[in-house]
Amino acid sequence: MRALYQLARVVLVGGCYVLFGLKVRHRELVPPRGGFVLTPTHRSIMDTFVSGSVTRRRVRFMGKKSLWANPVFGWLLTALGGFPVNRDAGTAAVKAALEVLEDGEPVVVFPEGTRRTGSRIEDLHQGAAYLAVKRGIPLVPIGIAGTEEVLSRGRTIPRLKRIAVVVGPPIHPRTTGHFVDRDEVRRLTAVLETELQRLFDEAGALVP
Repeated sequence: MRALYQLARVVLVGGCYVLFGLKVRHRELVPPRGGFVLTPTHRSIMDTFVSGSVTRRRVRFMGKKSLWANPVFGWLLTALGGFPVNRDAGTAAVKAALEVLEDGEPVVVFPEGTRRTGSRIEDLHQGAAYLAVKRGIPLVPIGIAGTEEVLSRGRTIPRLKRIAVVVGPPIHPRTTGHFVDRDEVRRLTAVLETELQRLFDEAGALVP
């Protein structure tokens, strides 16, 4: 599975370099080991695999369980770092992400929740910060610019526009533990929002 992931990463990320002139800044800030929550801005379905450009480690992402109904497609999704969650089961997604983090692997969580449009980063969900506090691991924010112009919602054929990614310093929770401090989750989410706006703006300056 890991070998297939690396192969897929080479193809997908390499394709982004060739087709979209991908630029990645400050990837040295990504932790070389241990679990962390990778928190990208979200403007396109491309952002999931573009996030994988910041590290050669396998990054994990959650998908709805029904995508695994086809055994072959489900196997491919797993090989690419995906893990299934039942979105109708309340806390199932959180539990699944915590298990992956417990194994020391990074998990991609989009704090904006769904694809947004425009230049403002606001109204973040608290799930990413909750995971960080619960597991005592950092958030690693990344700003991704250009993917909305390449493949916006409703488009099927990508435009050949430039994509840029900027990684920010890890954001560490002040408190951790089994009983999650909700005030710390809110504080961490506010810090993340400010940092994502900075990184998104910086990435935007790198695309024409």
